Amino acid sequence: MEELTMTQQVYGKSFGGSPAENYQRFFVPSIGAPVADDLIAAARLQPGERVLDVACGTGVVTRLAAECVGATGAVAGLDVNPGMLAVARSRTPPDISIDWHEASAESMPLPDAAFDVVLCQMGLQFIPDKLAALREMRRVLDTGGRAFVTVPGPKPPIFAVMTDALARNFSSEAASFGDLVFSMHDVDELAELMRSAGFRDVDVQAKPKILRLPAPADFLWQYINSTPIAEAAAQADEAKRMALERDVCAQWQEFVVDGSMSLQVGMTTATALK
Repeated sequence: MEELTMTQQVYGKSFGGSPAENYQRFFVPSIGAPVADDLIAAARLQPGERVLDVACGTGVVTRLAAECVGATGAVAGLDVNPGMLAVARSRTPPDISIDWHEASAESMPLPDAAFDVVLCQMGLQFIPDKLAALREMRRVLDTGGRAFVTVPGPKPPIFAVMTDALARNFSSEAASFGDLVFSMHDVDELAELMRSAGFRDVDVQAKPKILRLPAPADFLWQYINSTPIAEAAAQADEAKRMALERDVCAQWQEFVVDGSMSLQVGMTTATALK
């Protein structure tokens, strides 16, 4: 009974919002923002540039881009998920002008040659037709425009533990999201896709990124409730949630340092010109 109470407290704590709201509250500070800082640094955006953020989510990259290009620049964010865009709009200060577009990356309602830079952080792996999306990114770039695409992987041990436990305790469908997140990280595969889309001067590099995550039980439920796995968690009974937490947290103890977890994840970054 004591274990059950602990699980109820962790699972139910502060997760009243939608997955998009929880994504902004929990995922972005731990993972999204640190990775976004690296992407923005690599892009070296200049004042006055026109920037499109594809698969923008709740807009962490988009807002950073807007700060870089300033009032003389122009920034747009595009995402297929209306919930993510609603949070993105609500988190954008009134003095920052960003055009938000609810649309598929494979068919953007945007004119040709409208941007100097296209960014896509940890989103390409979720797009069904990746080649079509990359061709669209190239289409909306002006001549000489720059593209920066990042994808995570391979799947780090922390996430392998969670994916396996989700399959055992929830379902293979719940576990499949974790597989999809890290499904596209091969340097040669990404480079070939970029070239097939018509990009030139393609350069793809994979580098490790070290992130600090919350304590095991907190991060487990923060992550789940920030993703589509939230639905499976809500449908599971308390015994299954308790078993999942016990299973995952026992194996995550080896990653704990001073009460939080250390995650090393590979980030593959592709840069290219139109």
